[in-house]
Amino acid sequence: MTTPATRRRGIAGMSLIALLIVAVLLSLGFWQLQRRSAKHALIAALTERLAEPPVALPPVAQWPTLTPAADEFRRVSFTATYARQPDAMVYSSGSAVRADISGPGTWAFLPARLPGGETVVVNAGFVPNTMQDRGFEDRVVTPLVTGQPVTLTGYLRFPEGAGVLTPDPDAAKRLWFTRDVATMAERLGWAKDGSLAPFYLDLEKPVPPNGLPKPGPLGVHLRDQHMQYAITWFGLALAVAVAFGVWLWGQRRAAAAVSARPSRRIA
Repeated sequence: MTTPATRRRGIAGMSLIALLIVAVLLSLGFWQLQRRSAKHALIAALTERLAEPPVALPPVAQWPTLTPAADEFRRVSFTATYARQPDAMVYSSGSAVRADISGPGTWAFLPARLPGGETVVVNAGFVPNTMQDRGFEDRVVTPLVTGQPVTLTGYLRFPEGAGVLTPDPDAAKRLWFTRDVATMAERLGWAKDGSLAPFYLDLEKPVPPNGLPKPGPLGVHLRDQHMQYAITWFGLALAVAVAFGVWLWGQRRAAAAVSARPSRRIA
């Protein structure tokens, strides 16, 4: 038979476990609320930044000081000349910042020379190249490289690094699976004659006469499901608390029933 002392130790142990579980679930809920606040601040900042009129490209001396937090999506306009060098295509399954891009294809990345000789990599736009056909990409990109300066307007973006699961680039197709412009520049010889910008440009305009590659304005389409996640964690915390309360009530009833039983006397 369970003694009162043993029962009390069991209740104390279960109380500690339930308290820890509830505390963890509540902390996860509050963490999601904090992330929601941060996400809303980011959305507001990006929305404001994307709506600003274009400014001049930061001077080369300032390039090392640019950061994603302060300069990502800054809208700029400058004159450059597409270099007569191999382009790269980057596979895309869609876009989180382009509402008009919903299916797979490729982004056309080209090096562009500034008047001072520096290289800025330009994402010239989306190509509906679902099979990543190198020949089709060449036919789309070649008309852009005229040797004449062109005024480019777009958004500063910062490169992505390859992850553990990111496939290696396909050298034959010049196909990448992440926007790793430094590796593109190294393998394709984009910056041999000058410095390479630590950012790239997501082109907004001009739009080519045939519409391809397809540049366009960016928008903020960040997922914001943190409130749902917070409600889930808070709901789980409540469920654990209620379940523990029901269990504790049952334990007390059982203990009261045992105490109420008449003790047997041995004749």
